Amino acid sequence: MRFKKKKSMKQRASTYHGWGRGQAHHKGAGNRGGRGRAGTGKRADAKKPSFWKVPTGKIGFTSKSRKKISVINLEEVKANIALWLEKGFASKISGGYQIEVKKAGYDKLLGAGEVKEKLFITTDFASKNAVEKVKAAGGEVKVLKSIIKKEKKKAEKPKKAAEADESEDKSADE
Repeated sequence: MRFKKKKSMKQRASTYHGWGRGQAHHKGAGNRGGRGRAGTGKRADAKKPSFWKVPTGKIGFTSKSRKKISVINLEEVKANIALWLEKGFASKISGGYQIEVKKAGYDKLLGAGEVKEKLFITTDFASKNAVEKVKAAGGEVKVLKSIIKKEKKKAEKPKKAAEADESEDKSADE
């Protein structure tokens, strides 16, 4: 006994699966039940609770001009000194090591870990904690760039009508 193949199986390699040219037929979102999560409440009640707490739509934006800063901790610097000496990212000087963190591929120095050797580190950015720890061990951190945070100006509260009249009367008397 032969079984008839389903239409969808016969047209498996076809681009449009029996709907003619794809430019015209069955390409809209209505054919798919909407875009995204549209129509999730229409079919079965079992699906609804899974979407109750999930926020809908796009949230926020991604700045294309934002530069990702790669960071390294002091403990990693200490562990990598031998390797960096071979590669030329660091050099041994009298009393300690001269290290250029930017050449090693890092932008910012963070303060996790202990430092016992004198380290003279050149970096684009550094945390206060890292600078303090290196100085306590007798070294120095040279920061090439600094992030300046803009302080927001507090808006002046509008004066009440009575206060404004009093201040005008006092200035008129003088």
